[in-house]
Amino acid sequence: MKMQRKIAIGKAIAAGIFAIVTAQSSAYALDTLIATELLGRPTANSITLNVVTGYATDAYVKYGTNSGIYTDSTTAQSFADTSPVVILISGLTGNTKYYYRLCYRSSGSAAYTVRDELTFVTARTPGSTYCFTITADSHLYDKKGVPDIMDSTMVNMAKENPDFLLDLGDTYGDDHNPTTITKDTIWYNHLRLRPYFGQVCNSSAFYFCEGNHEGESGYWLAWEPPDNMAINCSLARKFYYNNPEPNNFYTGDTTVDQYGIGLPETYYAYTWGDALFVVLDVYRYYTANDKPTGWDWTLGQTQYEWFKTTLENSTAKYKFVFAHHVVGQERGGVTCHNIAEWGDTTNFEANRPGWGGVPIHELMVNNGVNVFFQGHDHLFSHEQIDGMVYQECPMAADSTYEIGMLANSTSYTQDTLKGTGHIRVTVGPEHSTVDYVLSCRAKDASSWNKNDSVAFSYTINAAPTAIRSNLDEGFSSAVKMLVKMTAQNLSFTAPERGLYSISIYKPNGVLVQSFRSEAIAGENTIHLTNRLASACYLVRIKGAGVNTSFSKMVF
Repeated sequence: MKMQRKIAIGKAIAAGIFAIVTAQSSAYALDTLIATELLGRPTANSITLNVVTGYATDAYVKYGTNSGIYTDSTTAQSFADTSPVVILISGLTGNTKYYYRLCYRSSGSAAYTVRDELTFVTARTPGSTYCFTITADSHLYDKKGVPDIMDSTMVNMAKENPDFLLDLGDTYGDDHNPTTITKDTIWYNHLRLRPYFGQVCNSSAFYFCEGNHEGESGYWLAWEPPDNMAINCSLARKFYYNNPEPNNFYTGDTTVDQYGIGLPETYYAYTWGDALFVVLDVYRYYTANDKPTGWDWTLGQTQYEWFKTTLENSTAKYKFVFAHHVVGQERGGVTCHNIAEWGDTTNFEANRPGWGGVPIHELMVNNGVNVFFQGHDHLFSHEQIDGMVYQECPMAADSTYEIGMLANSTSYTQDTLKGTGHIRVTVGPEHSTVDYVLSCRAKDASSWNKNDSVAFSYTINAAPTAIRSNLDEGFSSAVKMLVKMTAQNLSFTAPERGLYSISIYKPNGVLVQSFRSEAIAGENTIHLTNRLASACYLVRIKGAGVNTSFSKMVF
């Protein structure tokens, strides 16, 4: 009953503020829905639709692969006035564009209202070209973010037809008064973003990544439950936004939280076309204090081990990792790469005994992560270190166009720009392009600041084709060789005496070491010139009696 009262309170507030919220977004059409179509949890054969009505509702979705022709529909379902309308559209075909229309009515009414036609795509197959977009730090809950620029950012993204939008947090803004914030305010903060995201994510899926101002840290979850900020924030987020849960398409947190939260839906991973996407929760699993620094901050062992396994087991051409920011409350990207759990190799084992791994930065580098995307610092910065990009994403709605530059630019060492807007990533089979797309009001336009223009762009190359083809074929070859590897030695069984060429690669095809060795028939052990970090590697051996042998090694 308490949970129902909690939802009812939120729904009553949602209905009361609906006109106010929608008035802030010029491209949002006011109708009888509190929150219009928002897509989430896309897979190769399904997608989930979320709508909020505020009254008992019957609803279904009709859909098809041609505009105006709806060959299929979901079964009509009834939803209580205290719940969102959440419809799973399943039985779909992968790598396919669909057209759909929501049909709904107040329960007991005779006629259905049929919404306008919208679209979505199912999970891409390898070799596909597509784009996705990233927003961060909208801050509409304080003076940093303004509605009209947020609106421009959404309009710019909608024109790009992304497969999905991934938001990097500081979006709902519930932690400014953590011990006194009311449920009413929490539900308002979560609802007010629906009109903006709905402009894009009625036809593109929505993914969310927790920010520090979402208020869902482990510290606050443990503070005087069950009626605390973090628990209420979790409930409101899950009511309005459907993040992935672990299944045969997504992996993620399988922990079931108390107090009606269920699965947290805050860290998860999936493969879309040629890219692996990993979203981390850098807040829920520390409890030492509300703003931890150094070793007090942690992903938690369970999330770390999942992250390690996810990276090591992926053979994707690209690997993208997302979090609101790096370790603790630090500012910067590359400047933080060697701090505590994120990068202190010397003291990692002593501070994380039994984890059996390496710091997060080294883990990403060893496993071929291309880009780590983060928010938090309210500016754009592109930095590179150890063959990996640290990409700081700009604010989505900054009317000053420089708030992050003034406050945090000294924490960055490479390409750093002011402005506001979003990140667009176009993924292709051979290379991917990352663009910084500006948002700007007409009255603020200047020579450098033009709405919907690209302020910065760079390219990421896919893993080498020759290596990738062997990865995708499961390292098959005519000759099977027994290979063993440690940090310092490599052993293999040669079919005959002769000269062998040996190459060690990272999973993305980057060459780590290459050498030749005279081997005897039988087992041979070679001392490696450079010590290897614990990670996943691909070993290629060519030589006498062996055309090419590939082996995947993890130690």
